Amino acid sequence: MFIPKLYRSEDYDLMKEIIRDNAFALLISSVEKIRATHSMMMLNEDDPENVYVETHISRANPQAKILKDGDEVLCDFLGAHTYISSSWYDHMNVSTWNYEAVQVYGKVQLMNHDELYQHLEKLTSKYESFQKCPVMVKDMGREFVEKEMKGAFGLKIIPTEIFIKQKLSQNRKDRDYQNIISELENSDENGRKIAEKMKLIKK
Repeated sequence: MFIPKLYRSEDYDLMKEIIRDNAFALLISSVEKIRATHSMMMLNEDDPENVYVETHISRANPQAKILKDGDEVLCDFLGAHTYISSSWYDHMNVSTWNYEAVQVYGKVQLMNHDELYQHLEKLTSKYESFQKCPVMVKDMGREFVEKEMKGAFGLKIIPTEIFIKQKLSQNRKDRDYQNIISELENSDENGRKIAEKMKLIKK
């Protein structure tokens, strides 16, 4: 990911936020050929000094058939993003796109049986907790879950490089910057999210 210095972030709390809120991300590999799979991902922070990404894909997926310990993959997370119209400036300029993104390059470690089970427990808990009638892994019964697990391929991605991008019109003068915020506050959900982020970085 190309990141001009103005948009580069070293804020690892922001990284965690983007990954947490945009967990359905791309798992990209280049073994034999370039392949990409959308999959549910989450950060494992059990050891704060060794945080990593975990996910699972179908065993029928071509990536599952070729990935092995030590292979390099890329996890690509796109956060809030929105169109910025050139009509919002007080001078002639081009339109653009504001967005937040995280890319995690890392080495694959294949999950063993117990790690995959724990991964599915955590992932299910994260999304079932807010349901009217949540169904947790423990409610399904271990025999049923382990039968379903035969079709899942669990991976841990140990980070080797992390890139955080926050492109929020930092290159605009204050009058245009404030006008962009005003326009976005009256747009869609993503636009309003970007407006809030823009207000935060100017505090």
